[in-house]
Amino acid sequence: MNHSQAPAGYAPYVRRSPLTDPWEPLFECRLGDNARLALQVREAHCNSRGFAHGGLITALADNAMGISAVLRARAGGAGEAGAVTVSITTDFIDSGKVGDWLEFHATVLKTGRTLAFAECHVKCGERVIARCSATFRIV
Repeated sequence: MNHSQAPAGYAPYVRRSPLTDPWEPLFECRLGDNARLALQVREAHCNSRGFAHGGLITALADNAMGISAVLRARAGGAGEAGAVTVSITTDFIDSGKVGDWLEFHATVLKTGRTLAFAECHVKCGERVIARCSATFRIV
C-alpha cells in the first residue's frame, strides 16, 4: 500500500509510536485545528471475527482527538502544549472489514485552561463505524 492509495487529501502520518508502528501505513489530514487519520483495514487490524478490532479503533480515535486538542490549545496561545487522555468513551455502531478505509474525523468541542473536550466519528465512506468522545488534560 502506498501514498497514492490514500483517500484524497491525506498524506503519510509522520508521528511515530511503538503502539501504532505495527499498524502502518497510517495517513493524516489536517483541516485547521481538526486532525483526521486514516488506514486501510488489514487482517493484522482485525479481531477473531474478522472485524477491525475495537482497541485499534479506540486508540486511533484517541490519537486523532488528542492531536486536535493540542492544535487547538496551541492556536489559543498554549505554546508547546501537549495533551494526555483523562477519559474516553467509544460506541461501536458498525464494523470495519479487511479492505475498508477507516477515517477518524476528530473535532474539538471546547478547550479551557487545563481541559479539552473532543469527539471523533470513525467512518467508512458514509457509514459511521464508531463515535468516540474524550477529555484531555492540557500539559
